[in-house]
Amino acid sequence: MRASVTVRVAGSTSNLGAGFDCVGVAIGRWLRVTARVSDAGGKFITIERSGTLRALDTAPEADLLYRGFVAACRRCAQEAPAGLAMTADSDIPVARGLGSSAAATVAGAAAAVGLLGLKLDAPALAELASELEGHPDNVAPAVFGGANLVLRETDGLVVTPLPLHPSLALVFAVPEFTVETQRARAALPATLPHADAARAAAKSAALVHGLAHADLRLLAAGLDDVLHVPFRRALVPGYDEVTSAARDAGAYGATLSGSGPTIVAVVRAHGVRAVGDAMVRAWGARDTVAQAFHADRPAGGYEID
Repeated sequence: MRASVTVRVAGSTSNLGAGFDCVGVAIGRWLRVTARVSDAGGKFITIERSGTLRALDTAPEADLLYRGFVAACRRCAQEAPAGLAMTADSDIPVARGLGSSAAATVAGAAAAVGLLGLKLDAPALAELASELEGHPDNVAPAVFGGANLVLRETDGLVVTPLPLHPSLALVFAVPEFTVETQRARAALPATLPHADAARAAAKSAALVHGLAHADLRLLAAGLDDVLHVPFRRALVPGYDEVTSAARDAGAYGATLSGSGPTIVAVVRAHGVRAVGDAMVRAWGARDTVAQAFHADRPAGGYEID
């Protein structure tokens, strides 16, 4: 066992419109976790949080960092060590549709791999974290980096890289309020008409091709989702105004990041400032404070030091 290990894991955006539950992109917001075994005695697990995690009041035993760590140990038939101490610092907004939960789960499992020398490769780590956290479209980019297409088959996850045209960038507008994932899931209908499902499949194909080729018409179609956004937009006050502002400022389109409330726009790389400012102003007109950032290229996968 090593004395300590430090892990860095990226946040992610998922869905991107018609890529519901199957498209994810790693973004340059990071969770950094250091794990060690303390000889101070007393508590079985301690977690010191900073950055966007500072306001969390989750018990250490229920934190996804620790749950990911324990799950990795169990998968490798090992006991989690007593006296585990973690420090976690993040600039991934929490409960904003930017993969903070997936990043925490992956970071905890990766910390166990690095600290204890577990034999758990990246595909196995992605499978484990997806089972625990429930969102493979966020887990896959956290593990592998880049843009990914994720399918869950009966024999496990299928993850393949998606090309993203070099002229494209993603712009995010993050409001001050949150949307709980469970509430966003509850807003979805149990079934859809067959015609809507067929249209959704066509839009998903348009999204993937549009991202690869920077095709304006296909991106506009692919970012106009019919599977989840129509049912979730009511949970994000200002959605229509902010997405319209993004398009008016030059974006190919804009949609929810994950289940929201963050809104992500796909833009030409030279247009990130104008689109980000326009989205922030649109929310400001509704007396909602928002922050904008952009990702010129997808981030890399997790790192263990």
